[in-house]
This record gives sequence, structure tokens and C-alpha cells, in this order.
Amino acid sequence: MSAILTGAKTAMTGLPALHAGEPLPAAGDRFRVVDSTGRAVAVIELTDVGTSPISAVTDDYAHAEGRGYRDAADWRAGHEDFFRSDLVAGILGGVPDIDDDTLVLTQRFVLTARLSSDA
Repeated sequence: MSAILTGAKTAMTGLPALHAGEPLPAAGDRFRVVDSTGRAVAVIELTDVGTSPISAVTDDYAHAEGRGYRDAADWRAGHEDFFRSDLVAGILGGVPDIDDDTLVLTQRFVLTARLSSDA
């Protein structure tokens, strides 16, 4: 959350399968960012949303995630670990197979508002 507020994080990634039964996010969608207590602290707006093979993610995109990834290979390793985690497996009903052709949902966004502490 703090990386969003400082502008270090301007992208996020997911698996399309995590949106089963609901539409995928689209450019122009807005979301509240919440802190660890559940308090809304900001609003972001998606500016670019797409699906691409995990192998097509670039170094630039990896850096935009604001988590200190050295490059796309480092980003991929971290995301493969997360996508194979118990949390994701629980949502999907099993551990997903990940290979070069696995589609990921890439989302770039801008911070549109910081919310006051009493929001």
C-alpha cells in the first residue's frame, strides 16, 4: 500500500482464472486501496489492462510493480511462487500449471486520490 502512495507501484498482476464468474477489470475502473486495518487510504484508476503470456512480461513492467524486482525473470519467479501458493490454490481449487504460455492479467494504474484519515 505504501508503494502505491509513494508512486513506486504503478502495476499489479493476477491470473485471469482468479476472476472466474465475474468480468475482468478494464481501463477506467477505479478501486479503493485499503491499509492493513481495512481503512480506505487511496483510490487508483486502471489505465491499461491486458492479458499476455507470463513469458512476455518486460523488465519495465516488473519494475512498475514496485516490489524491487531486478528484472522480468526475478518478477516471474516471485509470481510463480505466489500463483502456486496455498492461498491461490484454495481460490482456484488446485495449484495451477505455470509455463511460458500461461496468461497473466497485467494492470497499470495511477493514483487518483489520497483519502483523509477519516474516510
